[in-house]
Amino acid sequence: MEILLKRQQQGKDSTLGILSVDGIFNCFVLEDTDRGLGSKMPLSTIRGLKVMGKTAIPTGRYRVEITYSPRFKKKLPILIGVPGFSGIRIHAGNWAKDTDGCLLPGRSWKKQVGDYMVTESRNASLDLQTDIAAAILLGEEVWITVQADYK
Repeated sequence: MEILLKRQQQGKDSTLGILSVDGIFNCFVLEDTDRGLGSKMPLSTIRGLKVMGKTAIPTGRYRVEITYSPRFKKKLPILIGVPGFSGIRIHAGNWAKDTDGCLLPGRSWKKQVGDYMVTESRNASLDLQTDIAAAILLGEEVWITVQADYK
């Protein structure tokens, strides 16, 4: 399974993107502020630009697995090998304050007071996790590519 996240809009403290699965639109995704990080950058550069809990992950390609999250006390998708970041999950949430670096799926989005938010996040998150789990059950590897594609 190939997941593509294209970041398209930046708010004051948020980033809004469009996520597709195997070339088909799936949902919108809310992230923290995109600070221009890329997975090919030296780790020291990533760490120097990163603001803890307020920075979107570097653009790049990452394997996705589903593992138990001690924080959420349930199984959730996790991105593997994100340089300078750990515990990057795909989970429900509505605002940038809910992300802590993670990806928040949503069915729709709004812009309020200069920032983006996503809505119907629990349903979007559950549907995406179900698709990922089904692919893994079939023995497929799941990958996500994160790109900056600002309009």
